[in-house]
Amino acid sequence: MNAADLLALDATRLSQLIARRELSCRELMGATLARIEALNPRFNAIVSLREPQQLLDEAGERDAQLARGERQGWMHGFPLAVKDLSHAAGLPTSMGSPIAPRTPARSDSLHVARMRSAGAIVIGKTNTPEFGLGSHTYNTVFGTTLNAYDPRLSAGGSSGGAAVALALGMLPVADGSDMGGSLRNPAAFNNVIGFRPSRGRVPGAPEDDLFLQQLGTEGPMARTVEDAARLLAVQAGFDPRLPLSLEGALPSPDALRLDGEPKGLRIGWLGSLWPELPLAPGVRELCESALQTFRDLGCEVEPCQLAVPREQNWTAWLRLRQLLVGGKLGAATADPALRGQLKPEARWEIEQSQLLDAAALYQASVYRSNVYRAFLRAFERFDFVVAPTAQVFPFDATLTWPRSVGGVESDTYHRWMEIVTPFTLAGLPTLNVRAGFNGEGLPMGLQLAGPAHADMAVLRLGHAYDLACGWGAVQPPVLGSPSPA
Repeated sequence: MNAADLLALDATRLSQLIARRELSCRELMGATLARIEALNPRFNAIVSLREPQQLLDEAGERDAQLARGERQGWMHGFPLAVKDLSHAAGLPTSMGSPIAPRTPARSDSLHVARMRSAGAIVIGKTNTPEFGLGSHTYNTVFGTTLNAYDPRLSAGGSSGGAAVALALGMLPVADGSDMGGSLRNPAAFNNVIGFRPSRGRVPGAPEDDLFLQQLGTEGPMARTVEDAARLLAVQAGFDPRLPLSLEGALPSPDALRLDGEPKGLRIGWLGSLWPELPLAPGVRELCESALQTFRDLGCEVEPCQLAVPREQNWTAWLRLRQLLVGGKLGAATADPALRGQLKPEARWEIEQSQLLDAAALYQASVYRSNVYRAFLRAFERFDFVVAPTAQVFPFDATLTWPRSVGGVESDTYHRWMEIVTPFTLAGLPTLNVRAGFNGEGLPMGLQLAGPAHADMAVLRLGHAYDLACGWGAVQPPVLGSPSPA
């Protein structure tokens, strides 16, 4: 098998071949490193790459384990680059910021430790915007990550490096994290899969606060829904150090099955969520055309509404995000010299957090609760809901963020990402699936969401949709894929 065919295989198939010793871990590592050497200088998805010979030697050790009948798990021998907001022992956690320490992390973040225990070999990190702020992956430490389908454009973020590495065959699967769409938006921008699991499904690393941080979560990214589900099974599980993590294990990655009958499932089409929420030209039309795939599967699709005022949703999002971001960064940047090195958006979050009072935060929590209740009302009628993943198509990579959407000026750096925020606030399992391409060949995605804790049900429907839609076969032009029809 040549390297191009090898790297085009999905992770489920790679895992099977490695387990049967029909593919060596060293062969996979060699092909991966060659692909990174060929494409990463142009796209800048992988950062802090480790020394290649060390990685080949580690892959050889994985092969020796298999020869002894020892298989660590589903990810045995997989090259893994960890999102640069999480810790990987031996590598610096830059968070895309000039003020972050450059000393190597002494231990793994929890989900990273689980992936390493399943046999993954950490090869480096994936690029992210500074402290993960904003859905456009650029920073002053490593530069800008460019879109896999058009390197003039944004890769999205904050898991932009992970999405581009997947799309270009530099990784078989990838980890990401999501507060404001960071597993969903870059997946949509690069025609891959990103899954934001139910809140608590994938515990984060134990930090100072164990109770208030309920907006962000780690999760899986992949080129197929099946691969994302298997990676989720590796990452997920209760940890007593994190009291809000969910009890109940998922099926093991090797045993996990996504078979199911979608016929008769009821799907609510949310459109832009609120009539006045702007979308770039072509987004709604492309996503509505993608709904036909659900109908072809036998699903019933009807328009529906999210019965909560838009302003309540946005107020809850702003205040709770400011509490978390400002609380974490404010203490770390009390020194004015350090704060001055942050990008303006980070400084804005800190400044806004200092204006909050207890009454405002309580009201934000009430508004957040109203968002959740609105989804509950929708799920009384529908099994799942769908909406566009993004309000804009990939945009000029030299911009810091889109200043307007559909002719409407953006009043904050993340207003153009508003469409992802209610799913975050409600903590729902939300899967980006492929919606197709516009006339300029740019990808878009659909957010497919189900009730809280219905992660496997969302993944089963998403798997059926992904197999039926066919958009996963359209690889980036640099890999020689034909243009999307």
